[in-house]
Amino acid sequence: MSDDVAAPAAFEIPEGYVALDWRRGFGRQIGPLYRRAAGDSYTMGFRVEEHHTNGMQNAHGGMLMSFADMAWGHIVSVETSSYWVTVRLTTDFLASAHIGDWVEGGSEVLSREDGLYIVRGRIWAGDRTLLTGSGMFKAIQRREPRPGEKAYVARD
Repeated sequence: MSDDVAAPAAFEIPEGYVALDWRRGFGRQIGPLYRRAAGDSYTMGFRVEEHHTNGMQNAHGGMLMSFADMAWGHIVSVETSSYWVTVRLTTDFLASAHIGDWVEGGSEVLSREDGLYIVRGRIWAGDRTLLTGSGMFKAIQRREPRPGEKAYVARD
């Protein structure tokens, strides 16, 4: 018996997206993941591959929640050039994503108080909304800004 996994299918990345260079940890396990910045709007994306799926060959709910966590919390990195943690993540599953689907996610900041970011987010594939929800994220450690991020500015 072999544990070989089929090579991912070749696909075209939608315009404006660049691969996230995650070479270790959980992000490497569930990738590849992509990011796009357009003005003050930031989205993340991924192509559903076999390793993202459940027994029905749909994107696994855990994959979609993990992606929502990263896509929605990403704004903390952009605004603070900090590592961050998830305090709370609430999601509602509305539709499934299938192998080959390009899945995108983004959020809007509702509040920035006491060092916490509260966001409302959405995950979609084409015209199908897959998940909606909200999250609370906290910046925990400053770091050097990465491309597209703002230098850290303390907020009251």
